Amino acid sequence: MLRSSPSNYEFLLDNLNREKEQGHLTDEAFNLRVKYYTDEETNTVQRESDPRWAENNLEYDLRTVDWVAEKCVDRVYAQNLYAALCNNEFMKNEVWTILLDKSWSCSWRYAGGIVANIRQEGDYIDWYCTGSNYDPPPSEDLDHLNLDELMRYKESQAYVGEGCITDEIREDLFKLGWIVYAETK
Repeated sequence: MLRSSPSNYEFLLDNLNREKEQGHLTDEAFNLRVKYYTDEETNTVQRESDPRWAENNLEYDLRTVDWVAEKCVDRVYAQNLYAALCNNEFMKNEVWTILLDKSWSCSWRYAGGIVANIRQEGDYIDWYCTGSNYDPPPSEDLDHLNLDELMRYKESQAYVGEGCITDEIREDLFKLGWIVYAETK
């Protein structure tokens, strides 16, 4: 089963609605942009239903494997996977793929979308820049955090920067049949 988030494009459509409400978009511009995102969603579904899309595609492998989805329930693991997909190239660990030099990579935004799809919740923006967007409070202020803030703080301490591949993620990608081809240093 190819996992997808029911919230794909929700962030973008919410922003469009906000822009329209604030008077920044004409009705025509609003309708054109909504049509663009609706068409893009339709095109994505069509592209993903083509069996050729699944070939040599790390995204397909990640979104269809149960144990990856189970591990991505843990937000730290999901963030670490997102970070690993950013700024790196991967290759199927197969002779012909290696000989033909066929690699796979994606943008930070796309990586966020992959993780949202694996978790079947949210949108790319929930993961985009998570390796660098949390400024933790000084340790002396930790006593003043409520439970949610404290959990977020502790979770963020295990987050890694975009491009970083943890040992666990590297091992899991290898189990899937993928190797790191070109890694950000």
